[in-house]
Amino acid sequence: MTSGTILILLSIGMMAGILSGFVGIGGGVIIVPALVFALGLSQHEAQGTSLFVLMMPVVLLSVINYWKAGNVNWKFGLLIAVAFVIGGYIGSKLSLKLSPGIVKLIFGVIMAFLSFRLILSGYNAVSNES
Repeated sequence: MTSGTILILLSIGMMAGILSGFVGIGGGVIIVPALVFALGLSQHEAQGTSLFVLMMPVVLLSVINYWKAGNVNWKFGLLIAVAFVIGGYIGSKLSLKLSPGIVKLIFGVIMAFLSFRLILSGYNAVSNES
């Protein structure tokens, strides 16, 4: 694993943690697209790795299924998890300093952007399959 990859993974974890604490977004909303777009993981590997980050104790059985299928990157998951904890603390502090309306607006903009990227990516993947 290169230092650049480590930096990207820590950035993903930090951003996911900050946004989780800031607007209550589940980590997977950030982690899965970031792993797909920034590091080129497959959708399944990104989902398995994201679930690994969030598994204690909520999604343990799902992670076991992804792991058995070879779709969990443990090294990536551990680095993201460490940064996620720190980011969650920072994000919650930031969120509590702003009005609920501003936080709701930020949440909506983030969701719209991610939705557009995922829709476009899915459309392109389906178009290339046929």
